[in-house]
Amino acid sequence: MSADDAHLLIVDDDARIRSLLQKFLMRAGFLVTTARDAAHARRVLAGLEFDLIVLDVMMSGEDGIALCRDLRRSITTPIMLLTAKGETIDRITGLEAGADDYLVKPFEPKELLLRINAILRRVPAADPVVILPKVLHMGPVRYDIERGEMWHGEDLVRLTATESQLMRIFSGRPGEPVTRTKLVEELSRSGGQTQERAVDVQITRLRRKIETDPKQPRFLQTVRGEGYMLAPE
Repeated sequence: MSADDAHLLIVDDDARIRSLLQKFLMRAGFLVTTARDAAHARRVLAGLEFDLIVLDVMMSGEDGIALCRDLRRSITTPIMLLTAKGETIDRITGLEAGADDYLVKPFEPKELLLRINAILRRVPAADPVVILPKVLHMGPVRYDIERGEMWHGEDLVRLTATESQLMRIFSGRPGEPVTRTKLVEELSRSGGQTQERAVDVQITRLRRKIETDPKQPRFLQTVRGEGYMLAPE
């Protein structure tokens, strides 16, 4: 993750430090939001998501350690603690509270920047969002994923409970092979067939409703050594 992508939250009850850190980190390319205390931070976090929280320990009211410990019950956002206490026991307390790093005041702004970048590099990139189609087309047959309905032209195709479950499984991962073992597991959760041989039989029956030539399947394919795969157009 680069600075241009990252949104930081600075929580400090010292307005001067908040302002200095915000200006410095914004010049480094970050989007920065500030909060003046723990209560303010909670209100901000209720409406926004952040890539990292820079949190002062010695704040009036609820301190940074208590806030860090409480946040860890609900979020995994990296947290860096800033404190004037540099004893080993203080660092241990901060890390035990769930902090990812601990920087002792006074510090060089460049060191803060380096530590922030180091933390962000360790954060795994989010998986790309995959938008699945709502309707799958297989020649003259179409399958409405949301309704769980299969149509051949204007005619509704009747599916058994097991066939419906198989279509739900395949439509959730089009173009991806699904092993017989996985199909057995999925069907068993719904009270369906539990034997691999029974799965093969159900696949054969489902092909008769999907394929023009079930003996030469085009859409519900057998993937050698891997299982079955739905390959819609």
